[in-house]
Amino acid sequence: MSLVVLCYLAGALTILSPCILPVLPFVFARSQGTFGRDGLPMLAGMAITFALVASLAALGGGWAVHANEYGRYAALALLAAFGVTLLVPRWGDLLARPLVTAGARLAGGRGEAQSPLSSFVLGVATGLLWAPCAGPILGLVLTGAALEGASAGTSLMLLAYAAGAATSLAIALRVGGRAFAAMKRSLGAGEWIRRALGAAVLASVVAIALGLDTRVLAQLSFATTNRIEQALLSLAPGARAANRDASATVPPPSAPGALGDEGAMPSLAGATAWLNSPPLTGADLRGKVVLIDFWTYSCVNCIRTLPYLRAWYDKYRADGFVVVGVHAPEFAFERDAGNVRAALARFGIDYPVALDDDFAIWRAFGNQFWPAHYFVDARGRVRHRSVGEGGYAESEALIRTLLAEAGRPVDAAPARVDADGVARAASDGAALSPETYVGYSRARGFAARDELAPNRPHAYAPPDTLAPDAWSLAGTWTVAADKAVLAGAHGTLSYRFRARDVNVVLGPGAAGAKIPFRVLVDGRPPGDDHGVDVDADGVGTLGEQRMYQLVRLRGGAQDHRIDVEFGADGAEVYALTFG
Repeated sequence: MSLVVLCYLAGALTILSPCILPVLPFVFARSQGTFGRDGLPMLAGMAITFALVASLAALGGGWAVHANEYGRYAALALLAAFGVTLLVPRWGDLLARPLVTAGARLAGGRGEAQSPLSSFVLGVATGLLWAPCAGPILGLVLTGAALEGASAGTSLMLLAYAAGAATSLAIALRVGGRAFAAMKRSLGAGEWIRRALGAAVLASVVAIALGLDTRVLAQLSFATTNRIEQALLSLAPGARAANRDASATVPPPSAPGALGDEGAMPSLAGATAWLNSPPLTGADLRGKVVLIDFWTYSCVNCIRTLPYLRAWYDKYRADGFVVVGVHAPEFAFERDAGNVRAALARFGIDYPVALDDDFAIWRAFGNQFWPAHYFVDARGRVRHRSVGEGGYAESEALIRTLLAEAGRPVDAAPARVDADGVARAASDGAALSPETYVGYSRARGFAARDELAPNRPHAYAPPDTLAPDAWSLAGTWTVAADKAVLAGAHGTLSYRFRARDVNVVLGPGAAGAKIPFRVLVDGRPPGDDHGVDVDADGVGTLGEQRMYQLVRLRGGAQDHRIDVEFGADGAEVYALTFG
């Protein structure tokens, strides 16, 4: 419920955002009638349609998106016709005749009250066209919907967001209606007001048709509400779990104990491709003990589990044990099968991997996190699940138990695991800096002399000092929803951290590009505290899109500042994680 309330408040804040401007003429055009018959039905139609379309897009994927495109064309035509009726009343009577028989009169003369149904129809059209700027809160909801598909929870949050926007618009409508009424009484300007509203409606239709609502206005909108939304998110710790990486916020795996039975293993049929194996089905895996591992290759929590998965697969595969990796991408570049193949080679993974680019397998299992492990017995029944890192001895004991149940007992000696380099376990007992995203849809802790400017090049000036867990940019960057891209010859990312390891998800932009970078810790080269992807002078090269380990402090988790200086445009920064 806290997320529902946050979504409602975020929706109410859209009245402060320039992204709402294309909708205002449609709303104020109903101000000449009564609120109950005109304004309220329109706002209800807008809110319900937005929530429905967003839910269908999550559920139906491409077909819903294409269907909504046709709906947008129809809505543009309907609202353009509505604008014409305000400009030329006699045309309104002509255009309204086809709808009269359906009981929904579109426009009826000079400011006369319209039927609630016609207002609701106009609200539906507005809902098809409304493209709110995705601030941090709406970004979390849409990310969750993309991962899990439409559900009662995501639909409720989308409806709450739209209801919040409708509430602030209703207040504006009541205030505007009274202002227009006063102008009509004092100036006799009713005809001119109606025509001005008609012109504004047509201008909004043109702006939406040209995409100005999702380009220019989105750039202007972000700074007005982002800081308020970030403050709201800080009051709701549960909202942070939507990042989905299973780290310190997620309980460690429980001991196997008495194994349960969670039903038959869900289908793997939703995979978009298979690596290291032909497509596998439940029938193919019957008679084997299976560990299903949900992972993505730039997730540090996943990377730290891989040495154990490899060791178990090598030790027990001859006894009928198989690991099936389900690669569910977090970032767009992780959908590239070539990138995933390179990651398999880099991590030494030779067990079957299903590419779950559409999150079909993720939803079939009802999964929530990276990494997540599902243990399946030889009969094809899910007997245990765990999320996050740790509990490796218990997990290996569980594998041996399931193999013994299948009539294939194994020796009790544990598998030999080499978990070093980037895969070394995180620092114990330390309050580490949180995972931090750089893209504006999930950015937290940004510190600079001005706000993030989304989707356009902007010259950033860093603050004089950084507070703990704060970050900044220097130079000209284009900040997109999920990343920041250097738009100049030189740029710097800075962060004040507490950790032993500093890992950053980076990329060179163009395929085949090589971008040099340099790491400084407290203003000096890292020396022996360098990570595996840089040398003692802090020098490294971006050659592919992945997670780079930049710092590993010999003394364990400590407080320091890192500066990453990039030497060519196109460098991409996605997220920072710590260990």
